[in-house]
Amino acid sequence: MTATATHRAIDAVWRIESARLIAGLTRIVRDIGVAEELAQDALVAALEQWPEAGVPHNPGAWLMTTAKHRAIDRIRRDQTLARKLAELGRASEIAQATMPDFTDNLDDDIEDDLLRMMFTACHPVLSKEARAALTLRVIGGLTTDEIARAFLVGEATIAQRIVRAKRMLADADIPFEVPLAAERADRLSSVLEVIYLIFNEGYSATAGDDWLRPGLCEDALRLGRILAELAPTEPEVHGLVALLEIQASRSRARVRANGEPVLLLEQDRGRWDFLLINRGLAALERAAALGQVQGPYVLQAEIAACHARARVPGDTDWARIVSLYEQLAVVNPSPIVELNRAVAVTMALGAEAGLAILDRIADDPSLRNYHLLPSVRGDFLARLGRVDEARLEFERAAGMTRNSRERDLLLERARASRG
Repeated sequence: MTATATHRAIDAVWRIESARLIAGLTRIVRDIGVAEELAQDALVAALEQWPEAGVPHNPGAWLMTTAKHRAIDRIRRDQTLARKLAELGRASEIAQATMPDFTDNLDDDIEDDLLRMMFTACHPVLSKEARAALTLRVIGGLTTDEIARAFLVGEATIAQRIVRAKRMLADADIPFEVPLAAERADRLSSVLEVIYLIFNEGYSATAGDDWLRPGLCEDALRLGRILAELAPTEPEVHGLVALLEIQASRSRARVRANGEPVLLLEQDRGRWDFLLINRGLAALERAAALGQVQGPYVLQAEIAACHARARVPGDTDWARIVSLYEQLAVVNPSPIVELNRAVAVTMALGAEAGLAILDRIADDPSLRNYHLLPSVRGDFLARLGRVDEARLEFERAAGMTRNSRERDLLLERARASRG
């Protein structure tokens, strides 16, 4: 294998293994910041050794073993951490076996380091924003830039949140565990938010050359399903799972063979995964059966279900979708909800009505660099025959997005408006 091919293999292995590697190391050293540093050390070792020695048969295990050795060396250099050295020795023996002893003090047997790390990163000692940013970084593998775009804030702000979050968790000596039932509810909403943001980054990548990052969607789905088993009486957990299942069902239809994005109303619905749709609808029924007030994830899942039940775009119940967005705006008011409500209103009542909603949120500071605002506005203007204005909006949106596939789509729409 050439050096270039080896480096590509290392990149692929890192994308697949980094979150699990950091999670496993956090279980051992009880410090997310240190675990991330150790994982990076192992990556550097792979970059140095694999081009010459070749990619090992089990690259994930190689990285973990190397990182553990680095951890032992690090602890030995600091005599004040002798106690942690003993803990590391015990943890290594358990890790080589089956690992369940770490859950003996819990009321649930959750043998999933990623889930443990998610609840640790979502500890109440951190602000809500810091919990989400840290989890997206260490579990989702997102860059600070990608996280900043997900939150519509500056990259420097996100970087500071992550650094401070790691320091606060270390200083507070937060246990690496899924919390007991009494404490779990306090952290559940931020865990759900993080899972949703991870899924969204996989579903519509903010940057790069790929429209989809399926690995992130799969991780989010898996974590959501685990949570649904952990908290079966929480309707919002089932609502989130329903939403993710239904959205994931469209993945095959969202890109053409050449990788170009396909918008929802242009998709071949015969390519949707109806097994996932049925799973999503079943999860939505479980949420409804609990008989509680509909929260934001249940409402969004209901909206997704309206699309899933329409075998052709013309069958979509846009009036119900508008009503659901109105309910969502009450329980979770935000400019993003209003933007999506404007789309539904346009489909139900016409572009003039949707444009009026956009005009009311156009100056919202959080949407200043949000490319979907000019993109949606361009679509409304095109529907109204105001093609020159539409072209300018599509071009403005293309200049904002960091995803090359999306940029090409927007520039193509701009060219079509010119034509």
